[in-house]
Formats: sequence, C-alpha cells, structure tokens
Amino acid sequence: MSSFTKKSAWSRKAEIGYHFLFWILLAYFTLLDFNGSNPFSFSIPRLDALTLFWTAVLVISFYFNYLLVLPWVFQQFNWKRVFIGLLVFYLFFVGIRYSFEEVLMPFFFGISNYFEGTPLFYYLSDNLYFFTFPLIPSTIFWLIVFSIRLLEKQAVLAEEKRSIEGKFLKSQLNPHFLFNSLNTLYAMVTINSDKALPAIETLSNMMKYTTYEAQKDYIKIQDEIDYFRSFIALEKLRQHDEVFIQLELKTEKEDQLIPPLILSPLVENALKHGRSDQNNPIKIKLNCQFDRLSFEVTNKVGEKRKDQQGGIGLENLEKRLEIYYPGNYSFDLERQPDYFKAKLDIRF
Repeated sequence: MSSFTKKSAWSRKAEIGYHFLFWILLAYFTLLDFNGSNPFSFSIPRLDALTLFWTAVLVISFYFNYLLVLPWVFQQFNWKRVFIGLLVFYLFFVGIRYSFEEVLMPFFFGISNYFEGTPLFYYLSDNLYFFTFPLIPSTIFWLIVFSIRLLEKQAVLAEEKRSIEGKFLKSQLNPHFLFNSLNTLYAMVTINSDKALPAIETLSNMMKYTTYEAQKDYIKIQDEIDYFRSFIALEKLRQHDEVFIQLELKTEKEDQLIPPLILSPLVENALKHGRSDQNNPIKIKLNCQFDRLSFEVTNKVGEKRKDQQGGIGLENLEKRLEIYYPGNYSFDLERQPDYFKAKLDIRF
C-alpha cells in the first residue's frame, strides 16, 4: 500500500486541489452574470439570504455523501447498501435543508423558502427532486476519483505481484535441494534400485509444476497437495526414510482454486529446518471447506538444529497472501523452544 501512495497521482493534497477547481468552475457558470459573449466580461450579483443558505445546504450535503455515504456503500458493495445509502442521504438532505431554510433563515432574516403551513408530504416529495442536486455531482466526482485510484492500485499491485512471485519462485526447488536430490537419484540408478524411476518421475513432475503451473494465478488445491506430497516423497528418499510425517488432509471441494505455492512453503520449511522421529512426527493438517481453508504445520525443533523459519519463502508468502486475500486471511507463526507451528486460515 505504501508504494501505491507514492505513485498515486490522486494524493489527498491533489484531491483537495481538484475540489477547489470544481467549486470555482461551478460558481463561474452558475452564480456570475455574463455581459455579452465575452466569457471574461461578467458582474458579481448580490447574493440574497436564500442563495447563501441553499449554497451551504448544497456544500454540506455534497460532502456528507462524498466523505461518509459513498465510502460506506462501496466498502462492501451491494444493492441493499445502495438503498440504505440513498435513504440516509435523502433524510440528511431534508433535515439539513429544513434546519437552514425553515429554522435558521427565518430566525436571522425573517423569511423562509416554503410557505407557512406547507404539508409535510409535499415538502418530502418536493425534495426528491432537489436532493439530486448534491447527490449527482458528488457521486460522479467520487466515482471518478475511486476509479482512477483503483486502476493505479491495480497497476502497482500487479507490479508488486510480479516482483514478489519472481523472488518467491526462486526460493522453490533451490539448487541445494536439487543437487542433493540428483545425488540420491544417481546413487539409486547406480545400484539399480527399483525406486529410481519413480523418484525421477517425481522430481520431473515437481520441476514441471514450478515451471508451468506456478506461473498461473490460480490452480486446483489438489495440484498443490500433489506437489508437497512429491516434495515429502523425495525428502524421504534423500534421508533414507528418516522423515516421519503425519498427514491429515480433508477437502470438501478438490477443485477449489487457490494461488500456486501457497501451502507448500510451510511444508518445505518444516522439512528443511525441523526435526522428526517416530514419537514426534511433522504434523500437517489441511481442512478445506467451501468457504474457508485451514492449514497447519507443526514440527519439533532439535537442540542442535534450531528452527530458522521466516526467510524469503515465508516473507514473500505473506506478501502474496495480502495480494490475493486482503483482509480475508490470518497467518500466524508460533515459535517455542522445542517446536514450531505455522497456521494459515483463508476465507474465500
């Protein structure tokens, strides 16, 4: 968000300047009396009390809609909010106009806009027309500013996404892991192990995944599960089955779409930095429902193998979560002397 603020042409200071320009132009075309065809030949009319009070009502209502109603409506846009927003703005306009023109103006100047005894129904129905005067320009102005800022924000987020995911992909299948895996495969081939061909196929699928599937914006959750299962399988081969894993995977919807490499970094970090044995396996729990995903990875930390999770992988993971699920996720890392837990919750 900080980069967006720096690059935005619609800063708060610039926005205030555009508002001043808007009101100057509005006054130029509506309040001045022009003499002939020369646009620079005009006279300033004497403003009566009714015009001054109406202008105050117009400006106050304009900014009530601009600063309060419209941001609330578009915070979580739906037609119910639109209707409530219109109703609130209409009632505010009627109330502020009545206060100014039917209470304050008679008190200070002895005149009012409507005749004494005007029926309430007539007053309310008549203002259905007049409340559009501040409603329409304030809404158009706000939507223009909102649209420009949204386009700028999307452009900046796209740039950040490319940068973050470029760094993130570099942290996957790092040369050290690949070198160790190839050494393991070489040894298997040398002794004609029957595990060699499946292991080569597994590594090939992993490289295919990071090369092609990971370039997509979204993939099926089952593809992500298959990827970290492959990573576990290769790690077991490399460490001669000295890796103990406890998997608990539940998915109500196997074709649920998620960003690639959003779960596997937690598994990879546990395998790289954690320690496991028969009594203390690495625990991986996944519960994917139709509206929520919960993923938890817990691993033991050995005395001579302190857990160092939190490098480029997890840092970039959190940045990617903010891009894909802003405000709809929680990502917690719990460090204890003898264990490490990473927990991710996403609301779809």
